[in-house]
Amino acid sequence: MPELPEVETIKCELSPSVAGKTIENVELLSERIVKRPSHEEFLKGVIGRRIESLSRRGKYLIFCLDSGNFLIMHLKISGSLFVSKNREDMPKYTKAVIALNDGGYIFFRDPRSFGRMWLDKDTSEVEKMLGPEPFTQEFTLEELEKRLARRHIPIKAVLLDQAVIAGIGNMYADEVLYASKIHPLRLASSLSRREIKKLHDNILRILSLAILSKGASVQNYFRPSGEKGKAHFNFKVAHGLGGKDCPCGGEIIRIVVRGRGTYFCPKCQK
Repeated sequence: MPELPEVETIKCELSPSVAGKTIENVELLSERIVKRPSHEEFLKGVIGRRIESLSRRGKYLIFCLDSGNFLIMHLKISGSLFVSKNREDMPKYTKAVIALNDGGYIFFRDPRSFGRMWLDKDTSEVEKMLGPEPFTQEFTLEELEKRLARRHIPIKAVLLDQAVIAGIGNMYADEVLYASKIHPLRLASSLSRREIKKLHDNILRILSLAILSKGASVQNYFRPSGEKGKAHFNFKVAHGLGGKDCPCGGEIIRIVVRGRGTYFCPKCQK
């Protein structure tokens, strides 16, 4: 699933190709791709509008249009955006094609068909669902400590809660917990200040490294150019890519935490 590093990579690499460009046409190849409004109203609201800028909030990609409205995309489990000057480059599983006035195209590819896009007058709906961004002044050690103290559920589940911290998904939660030597089933409220400090530091370090590596291409994620990211080469446990054994000699095992596959080392993460 595209998480913060993947969506941030898409934002940064897509921006030069779309900022200042006008949307000349949109082809909807899947009825499910538009969340709201109706297909007719959606097309009316985006065609002919200039893309002023592109931003990210959590795992959401936000196109600011010159009308004052926002085209919001959530790539969900398997979505990616590709750019090309050639309509014939449309990849398999494309659900929508956005044609720009410079002859370029944005292809919304989504093999699992969970991705959505919609038009809204503001971003308040997204904002009210999300906690602080990891790379902002709001995300302090004290703020993280406060948010964990009142949650008596497994720390893995808390890291996946977008209302607590925006942008962390299954892959990076496993990596952060492994680096912090915290068992994924530990209750969030049971963590000491020292453990929370490790958690805070590793969230920033691991997400930063993943962004520098252009995201992780574990399954369906691709960069707008069609190239793969390389962040998964740095994984120690996530999705079993760290190998069979931990460097400590323990075995990396998989359990399910709140419905999510979770990898960890029982020896390092007691």
